[in-house]
Parts: sequence; C-alpha cells; structure tokens
Amino acid sequence: MSLNYGIAILAVFLLSLAGMRTSSAVLVEEQPLVLKYHNGTLLKGTITVNLIWYGEFSPAQRSIVADFLLSLNSRKSNSPSAASWWKTTENYSGVGGSSTVVVGKQILDEKCSLGKSLKNYQLSYLASRGGNSAGAVNLVLTAKDVAVDGFCSSRCGTHGSTRGKSRVPYAWVGNSETQCPGQCAWPFHQPIYGPQTPALIPPNGDVGVDGMIITVATVLAGAVTNPFNNGYFQGPATAPLEAVSACTGIFGAGSYPGYPGEVLVDKVTGASFNAYGVNGRKFLVPAMWDPLISACKPLV
Repeated sequence: MSLNYGIAILAVFLLSLAGMRTSSAVLVEEQPLVLKYHNGTLLKGTITVNLIWYGEFSPAQRSIVADFLLSLNSRKSNSPSAASWWKTTENYSGVGGSSTVVVGKQILDEKCSLGKSLKNYQLSYLASRGGNSAGAVNLVLTAKDVAVDGFCSSRCGTHGSTRGKSRVPYAWVGNSETQCPGQCAWPFHQPIYGPQTPALIPPNGDVGVDGMIITVATVLAGAVTNPFNNGYFQGPATAPLEAVSACTGIFGAGSYPGYPGEVLVDKVTGASFNAYGVNGRKFLVPAMWDPLISACKPLV
C-alpha cells in the first residue's frame, strides 16, 4: 500500500481559504497530534538511498538532491543543520539509535523507457531497478515533463514497499516546476489556494528541485519511521499522518496555514532556508513530529 504526500498540502491551502473565521461557528476541541506506534519494523542503522532518475535532470539538479542526502549525516555543517533535523528520527522507539543515510546507486533513465505518463505499478517497477538490499530505500525521481497518476491532484510524492517475503521500501518524488508548483513547490511558488503571499526565493535557485527536497524529506522520514505501513502514524493506515506529513506547511516558528513561519534568509541572495548542509548548501526542510514532546518541531 502506497503512502501519499500531497493531500495534506492541499488541506493546508483549503484551510487558508477559511481564514480565521470563528464568529458564529461552533468551536470544536482540537484533537492532539499523536503518532501511534503500531509495533512494526522500522529502518535503522545504515540506510542506503538508491536514486533512479527518470527523465532529464541536469548534473546540477542531481547534485542538489545528492548533497541533501549526504547532509543528513554531516557533523561539520553549521547550525541549524539538515543533520540535526534528521536526528529527530532517533527519538522514534524502534529505530534503535542513529540511522545513517548514504547515497547508493544512481541510475539514469533520461530517455524515459516507459514513456512520459506513468501508472503506480510502473513506479514500483522503476524502484526495483535499485535492487532489493536490506535496509535500502529506492527513490524514483521523475522529471518536470513526466506525468504520474495522482501527481498534483492528490500527491507530490509517495512511499511504500514491495510485496513478498523480501519487502523493500521505495519512494517517488516528482518535479512540479511546470505541472503544479503552486501545490508541490510551495512556498517557493505562490499557492493555488489561499492568500497569495509572496513566494520565497529557493536556496539552490531551482523552484522545482528545491520543492522536491521538501518532498524527499517528507517521504524519506516516512519510509524510515513507517516503512511497511505498521510503524508510526496517526489515522487510517490507507491515509496516514506520518513523521513529517503530520506537520505539513510548518517550516519555522509562528507558521499558520498559508504562512511557512519565520525562517532564515541569505543576506546575499535573499533565499529562504532553515538548514545548512554539505558543500555550502542550504535547504528548507519541513518540521518533523518529535515523539519526545509529542509535537511538530521546526528547526528554527
């Protein structure tokens, strides 16, 4: 069963439309956000992320994603760092200490061997090209001109696992630059719904790929803390809120629907970010739910 990321983003903007109108409405007590552990296996130790690039990505675009993954373990980055954001996964009972992310294979399918309109089962097939090594996550990344079932309409990315005895987690993230940046690249593009606040400047100068980083962070955290649909989540297993998807739209302190919160701004470029990474990179990562405080915890 695939776990989708994107429906929550749409919900954020729909809530924005409602604004703060509570004058004559009946106030309903908000339910606490608690991700329950369903006693399943979590990923831990060394986690190899194999990248399957489907369609055309420039070397610069591929390096942004690879540097983000490498940043999750970097101890040399300035604070706040992508590594300190990832460290929150260690607080999930069952992870059992640190989980080290390494970049594995990088497979290029620039000519789109399956065409430019993909079904769900084809995502699983593409992910299988990364192999079935234990502890690995095979991540499929589709280019801006590749259509995927449900992309933009209900999801920006997804994660799940193969069937059978040797189940392998996999994930998919699409580049929304030309298809739906107002949904899947927000806050680097004005939202389709809600207040039309100015878009933030992407830290790596690429609206589509910087937006992909947000989704990669979301599905990777979900793949580690809920790889087989029986880990940490709230709600129904078919549409769960997970480690990061439970915190959609929160990037800094003071966030609310349609406003990402207070983040850092590069004095030279004006780009917005909240995490330092390797090779001088900066990233904007979403808040992650921290089981130690039972709340979404943004980096800044």
